Amino acid sequence: MALSGVYAVASKDIVFESFDGEAVVLDLSNGKYFGFSDSGSKVWQALSSGVGTEALILSAEGAAMVGADALETFVARLVELGLLAPSSATPLPSPDDLPAALAAASEPLDVSVHDDLADLITVDPIHEVEEPLGWPAVKQVP
Repeated sequence: MALSGVYAVASKDIVFESFDGEAVVLDLSNGKYFGFSDSGSKVWQALSSGVGTEALILSAEGAAMVGADALETFVARLVELGLLAPSSATPLPSPDDLPAALAAASEPLDVSVHDDLADLITVDPIHEVEEPLGWPAVKQVP
């Protein structure tokens, strides 16, 4: 798979947060959540914020854990998992601190998939309410 110029989060059902530099991604549609290696977290954060792949490859030069081939394989995996999709947006430049962060990474690019909480996440009624009503919806008494 040839890298697209820029990627975006594939769906509004994909939510993510970074905790102490480690990204955790949750797919609300199927309840799976995803953990990343330290280098994977940095790359996810860059790609999901619109950093172009060319800028990302340049930022990874000299990083032992992130090379162009590994990056291509990692992005293909994120697309396969439904987390990212090619975008027609204008690519953003790489953050100034990204080359140092990638050079300091101690783990190769990796994403792990977890579905042990999928049943709980997909059943959670808070995600299946009408937006203007909120949760819990208070019944109106005539």
